[in-house]
Amino acid sequence: MTTTDRFTHVGSIVASFMFVWAMFQQFFPHQLRTSIEKYSQRLFTFFYPYIQIRFNENTGDRFMRSEAYLAIENYLSSNASLQAKRLKADIVKNSTSQALALSMDDNEEVADEFQGVKFWWASGTHGTKSHPSISYPQVTDEKRHYRLTLHKKHRNFVIGSYLTHVLKEGVAIKVRNRQRKLYTNYGSYWSHVVFEHPATFETLAMDTDKKQDIIDDLITFSKAEEFYKRIGRAWKRGYLLYGPPGTGKSTLIAAMANLLGYDLYDLELTAVRDNIGLRRLLVETSSKSIIVIEDIDCSVDLTGQRKKKKKEKEKEEEKDPAKKSEKEEEDTKTSNVTLSGLLNFIDGLWSACGGERLIVFTTNYVEKLDPALIRRGRMDKHIELSYCSFEAFRMLAKNYLNIESHDLFVQIRVLLEETNMTPADVAENLMPKTVPGDATTCLEILIRALHKAKEEARLKAEEESEKNKSSAKEVKEQEKETSTEEESKTKKPSAS
Repeated sequence: MTTTDRFTHVGSIVASFMFVWAMFQQFFPHQLRTSIEKYSQRLFTFFYPYIQIRFNENTGDRFMRSEAYLAIENYLSSNASLQAKRLKADIVKNSTSQALALSMDDNEEVADEFQGVKFWWASGTHGTKSHPSISYPQVTDEKRHYRLTLHKKHRNFVIGSYLTHVLKEGVAIKVRNRQRKLYTNYGSYWSHVVFEHPATFETLAMDTDKKQDIIDDLITFSKAEEFYKRIGRAWKRGYLLYGPPGTGKSTLIAAMANLLGYDLYDLELTAVRDNIGLRRLLVETSSKSIIVIEDIDCSVDLTGQRKKKKKEKEKEEEKDPAKKSEKEEEDTKTSNVTLSGLLNFIDGLWSACGGERLIVFTTNYVEKLDPALIRRGRMDKHIELSYCSFEAFRMLAKNYLNIESHDLFVQIRVLLEETNMTPADVAENLMPKTVPGDATTCLEILIRALHKAKEEARLKAEEESEKNKSSAKEVKEQEKETSTEEESKTKKPSAS
C-alpha cells in the first residue's frame, strides 16, 4: 500500500467517525449523551496514568489575584526562559536597579524536575471572549491559569513536598525582585510611593563597631523565625534611636530597610483618630517591613499631662461656655490615641498579626518618653546617635570628597574632640561648592566651621555661667532679706 493510499484510508476512517459522532449528537437524547460522555471520561481517566492540578489566577469572585498563582509564575520564570518557545517580557524595577523578567506565554509548556521526579507545567486560559461590534469593542472574559501534570503515583509527593517547595521558592523570588514601597497613613488608611532611598551601611557615617553590631543584630533577627516560635514570642523587634537632631536617625532607618529588603511604613500618629484606627493600620501592614514612628515625643501626648490639660480646659469651659464649641471642633482634628493603645500596638495581642517586622521609634529627647513605652521587650535595642566622631568624619570625607587621608585630618580630629557638631553639619561643610570639588578647600571650610562652633560654645558656656552666678547672688540676697525680716519680727520692743 502506497503512502497516498494510507492517507486516503485514514481520511476515510476519520470521516466515518465524524459522521457517526454527528448522528450521535443529532439523534440520541441529551441525557443519554451526557451519561455516555461521563462514563467514557471515567473509563479514559481509569487507564490514563496522569493527573492534573489547575491553579487559577483569580481566587473565587473576589477579583483578587491568587498568591499561589503569583508564586508559581515567579518560580517558573527561570525554566520558562530556557525552555518555552513563546515568552512574555516585562520590566521589573526595585529600589536599586531594573531588569527584564520573562514568563511563559499562554498555552506554553515547560518541564521541571525535583528530587528525581519530572513534572510538566502549562499556562492556559479559560472563559469566554465576546465578538467585537460597531458599538462595543471586543471584551475578554478570559482568565489565566497554570496546570500541573504529574504521574498519579507521585500524588502524595507533590502535595506534601513539591508544591511546598514551589510556593516557598516563588515567594523568595518575589521578595528578591519586588519593588519595595514607602507607606504613609492618611487617617486609618495607607498610601504608598516607590522606596528609592540610596542609604546603605557602607556609606553610613557611624563608628565601625556600632555599625557592625547593628548589622549583626538585623541579620540575626531576619533568620530567627524558628527561634521566635520556640520561645513563644511574635516575630518582631523594637528599636529606639535617640540623639540630637541631624545625627542620622532617618538615614539609619533607610539603611536598615535596604539591608533587609523590607518595606517602610512611616506612621503619623497625629493623623490616627483613635486606637481602633491604629489597630486597623497595624493589621494592614505586611511582613518583612519596618514600622517607623519618628519624633515619638512630639507625635501625641502619651503621658499624664494629657489628663491634666483636659481638666484645665474643662474648668475654662465652665467659666466661658463659648470655648466649648471651639473644643468640639478641636476634638474632631486631634488624635485620641492613648498610651495603652500604643503599647498594645507594639507588643499586645494584635502585634502578633503578621511577622518579621521591626518597630522603630526616634526621638531627640529620650528623657521625655514614658518608661513603659521604651522598656526592654518593647524597644529591645536602644541606639544612641551622637555628635560626629573622627571615624564618622572619615567616612563622610570618603563619600563626599573621595579621599581617605589628608594633612588637615589631624587638625580636624582635635577640633572634633573639642566641639559638638552633628554629622549633618559636617556633611554640609564638606559639600563641594564646585564640580569637581577641591578637597583642601572643603576641609578648610569645615575647619573654620568647627572653630566658629567652638567659639560659640565657649561664649554660651560663659553666658550660662554668668546667669548661674547672678541667679545664685539673687537667691542669697533674697535669703538675706528674708532672714532680716524674720529677725525684725521676732525682736522684742524695748521698754519706754
